[in-house]
Amino acid sequence: MGKSSNSKKHDRNLPATIIGIDIGGTGIKGGIVDLAEGAIIGERFRVETPQPATPEAVAVVVADIVAELSTREGAPAQTLPIGVTFPAIIQHGVARSAANVDESWIDTDVDALFTKVLSRDVHVINDADAAGLAEVQYGAGKGVNGTVLVITLGTGIGSAFIFDGKLVPNAELGHLEIDGHDAETQASAVARERLGLNWEEYSVKLQRYFSHVEFLFSPELFIVGGGISKRSKDFLPNLSLRTPIIPAELRNHAGIVGAALQAALHFKSEPVEAQ
Repeated sequence: MGKSSNSKKHDRNLPATIIGIDIGGTGIKGGIVDLAEGAIIGERFRVETPQPATPEAVAVVVADIVAELSTREGAPAQTLPIGVTFPAIIQHGVARSAANVDESWIDTDVDALFTKVLSRDVHVINDADAAGLAEVQYGAGKGVNGTVLVITLGTGIGSAFIFDGKLVPNAELGHLEIDGHDAETQASAVARERLGLNWEEYSVKLQRYFSHVEFLFSPELFIVGGGISKRSKDFLPNLSLRTPIIPAELRNHAGIVGAALQAALHFKSEPVEAQ
């Protein structure tokens, strides 16, 4: 793997801290992120995802989380943006799909909705993209040049495509068709449970998936995330690939950290007030 000696240093033009929010189907989590370290300052703050998870209901919860975090010592200035992950294809701030949330999100301008409700700039990013960005900037992919693919194994298969440290958004590699099946129906963590596969049997499914992705993209590195990455020793050693494949490092903090980082980068060209 090619290593970059300086591409991952903290950008001094970025603010010191940003609030990141990670929206999931069961919980919405937030934290204050130290952008130099890629770490959450203090405890995460989590609220159950409202049911039904409509745009208006979720926006209220996000606002409540931001309000709580803003009262903490060392909270970012109110003039700084907020980064938010969302489980959907996000195109120019608009949701083009909806996973584990209400279908009314489809074609909703999420950036505009949250910006209006929070009365401050908000940048929304796909949840897997956020995790991938965080891993490459601060975690398992730090300093790796070329193509890095971050694959999250959970309810489905999420993916982030990073090239030379820059995100290529909305790479839905979990939906590749392999052997007549949508890949995530056979190789996600939930698919392993649904199909009743032991680790050896599951490794066969993962081998087929990662071999196919490797052939298509010839990445420098695979990073495997999702809750199942805690059990990576049960399946990663069983895989035979040309590409190095390693577990993610940031785990449950990756979404919050990546959302904060992407928001800071998105608004970097605009004047920002120092903390």
